[in-house]
Amino acid sequence: MELMAKIAFVVYTLLVLGGGCFAVGAHSLVRAMVGLITSLLGVAGMYMLMAAPFMAFMQILIYVGAVCILMFFAIMLSRADAHGVESGSRRPGKALLSALAFISPVFVIGWVIVNYQPESISIPLEVPLEVLGKGLLDNYALAFELISVVLLAAMAGAVLLAFDKKGRAAE
Repeated sequence: MELMAKIAFVVYTLLVLGGGCFAVGAHSLVRAMVGLITSLLGVAGMYMLMAAPFMAFMQILIYVGAVCILMFFAIMLSRADAHGVESGSRRPGKALLSALAFISPVFVIGWVIVNYQPESISIPLEVPLEVLGKGLLDNYALAFELISVVLLAAMAGAVLLAFDKKGRAAE
């Protein structure tokens, strides 16, 4: 069972990192969104490994199902120019700096973890969904409502981007 968890961890890690690299390196915004969705699905898998299926479901529902779809609408409505900034050629110096910026924290964090291993923590108790739901709506109602404000702001931003691009295209 532990071997399967390690294999799943590697698969989810590859999804997160591969999706992120694909999102950063994609020439097309739609392909970058596919990379972002892949990365977010890998994060949801990590939540499943941490025995938090509710968080995994919320990750998929909110980020993949809502925010990414809104970004897709903004991309589709904005009609990005085919000869825009992102369509230019890539310079190898910037790619090398990007790789260095990605790899250096990995080595630093890896060195710290190997040399100063943290004490393991106990597994938190499993919280039933009813208690979690009551906690979200009673104790954390403000944070729960702030999430809806973030989604509303993302939706308004998508609409504003679409109107701004359409206005420039009409001129």
